[in-house]
Amino acid sequence: MNIRFVCNLLLVTFCCFSQASIGHKCPPLECWYIKERTAKGGLTSAPGQDKSLLHIWTEAEAAAGPPEWSDDPSIQRVYAVADPAATLCHGTPGGSVRKAFCELSPFQPHPSNVQWAASLAEDFSPAHLQADWYSATVEEADGRRATSAIMRAPTGSQRLDVVLSLTSQTRAVRSRLGEPVTLDCHMWADAASPASESGFAVEWRYQSRGDGRLLLAYDGKEDRLYQEPGGAAAAAAAAVLDFEGLHRNGDASLTLQKAQVEDGGLYICMVYLPHLLTQITMELEIVEAPSLSIHPSPLPTVPPGQTLTVQCLASGFTPHNLDLSWELKGLDGESRSLGPGRLSGHRRSRDGTFGQDARLELDTSDPVLGRGGQLTCVAKHLGGTRRVSVPLRVIGFSSPSVEDSMAMVGVALVLYGLFKLVSWTFIPTGSKEAEDKKEE
Repeated sequence: MNIRFVCNLLLVTFCCFSQASIGHKCPPLECWYIKERTAKGGLTSAPGQDKSLLHIWTEAEAAAGPPEWSDDPSIQRVYAVADPAATLCHGTPGGSVRKAFCELSPFQPHPSNVQWAASLAEDFSPAHLQADWYSATVEEADGRRATSAIMRAPTGSQRLDVVLSLTSQTRAVRSRLGEPVTLDCHMWADAASPASESGFAVEWRYQSRGDGRLLLAYDGKEDRLYQEPGGAAAAAAAAVLDFEGLHRNGDASLTLQKAQVEDGGLYICMVYLPHLLTQITMELEIVEAPSLSIHPSPLPTVPPGQTLTVQCLASGFTPHNLDLSWELKGLDGESRSLGPGRLSGHRRSRDGTFGQDARLELDTSDPVLGRGGQLTCVAKHLGGTRRVSVPLRVIGFSSPSVEDSMAMVGVALVLYGLFKLVSWTFIPTGSKEAEDKKEE
């Protein structure tokens, strides 16, 4: 057997074994530990923060040993975290230029006073609460994925166990009008923890411009749904939970069946266990590009030197930020900017969308406009760029259209008829007879 082949085989086997042995460990996660405020002399100091490092293991047995300290002198705290569901695994091995943002802070368990979570603590033993509790928030650098977790540690220990976590892949969502949109929220609870034996509760809230409303809440222990009457439009009948998926795999996602303008805002997914609560905030933005039209359309044919007023109507767009402008593509094929013209203020429609107009005065005595061409209204919006065009025809320069040709034929026929009428009226009869004889 070839010795080189054997060496290569052993090397591949070693690499595979190494990958298998470390596959249960996530990349170390740098995290800012937020210290509690302390009172000195009647004044409360600002919270401090320590740079920390979390060694996250997806197997609880692997995190049973002491945490691995870092050689970085700026690291002041190191924790070993048992996270069987790997919900705190963010970033890529080997480090990344844009690291995930992480905050770690002490957490104080407390009973919940909301109706849909009140029954969770009835059969719960408070002895499980005698420990150190922590809350962690991790957000990816791109702002999409986020995790919020509650962790428990024996008093004075640096070995943490994730008890409850929420993960969302849709921290920022954009949707068009009328389309279904799902706000992702997945919960995980440690089945071995006494806190998960009493059931759970889920709550969704909506906030916009300082106004907070309950969309719906669900008591997983009693299998009861709560909805606040007169809430946001999304809560009326269009916001739904998949209760089967919630009990089967912790899918607490909220689906809006038909997104409307008023559905844009902040959404908060909250999950309760006995004395425990964690949440994730998501932002939904409704984006719809404008519909465009030019009036009058088609544009009338104008003689050189005449002024023509044209209006571009943009409607049905949201948000209200819109950039309207005009362009002219001349007969030479070159496009020229004509500027925005005169813009109107925004109008608000019944469905919450906006409208705006751009008025342009075209002076065909201008050398640029006097030869005609293709006039275009351009609307640049968050939902995309829209264009609408009409031909600008100037007599003497623009190539005649079918309508122009028919008009010229009509004019020729009218002139011919007038000529014949004049000839019949004013030419003497004798002359006409003589002319007829001469023709014979």
